[in-house]
Amino acid sequence: MQQNRWTAPRLQPYAHSHLCLDFKVARVMLTVLSNGELAVAGDTAMADATIHLPPSLAMRLLRQDPQAHSLIKIDGDSALGMEVGKILAAIRWDVEEDLSKVVGDVAAFEVVQLGQQTMQRLQGQAKNLGEMLVEYWQEEQPLLAKKTRITQFNQAVDQLREDTDRLQQRVEKLLAANAPAESQP
Repeated sequence: MQQNRWTAPRLQPYAHSHLCLDFKVARVMLTVLSNGELAVAGDTAMADATIHLPPSLAMRLLRQDPQAHSLIKIDGDSALGMEVGKILAAIRWDVEEDLSKVVGDVAAFEVVQLGQQTMQRLQGQAKNLGEMLVEYWQEEQPLLAKKTRITQFNQAVDQLREDTDRLQQRVEKLLAANAPAESQP
């Protein structure tokens, strides 16, 4: 948060409040300092607000899934939880800058580049796997229908409905034509 100084004024109204980030597998208790920064709270602190972020939701947030934000659950002081949620959604971490303080500029640059390349490769592999599974389930083990087959099916249903309507009209005409003849002795 030190790289994002704009966050402090937004949190200052909540000074001395406690916030729990619940990741299901771990919980982090934070306190809002009077200068608007966050710090780890003591063990005896009681949460004014709790933000529930299960690991699957955290992964969706990292992938910047737009629907993920609507699935975040907040208990307690919803204003505090919403403000921290907005900050966490908008905050940007310059990993290279922080890493350069530990390992140096060149090494930090290389580590970040390697990480980005690895993420791109993993995303590409995940996309390829998804496409292969869709093709397998459409062609080899038909569990999914292709869009063209769905369109053809819908057209056939529409045609059947039109044919049925025409047949119903013909039957009604025949019944109407035969009705006067049957009523005469």
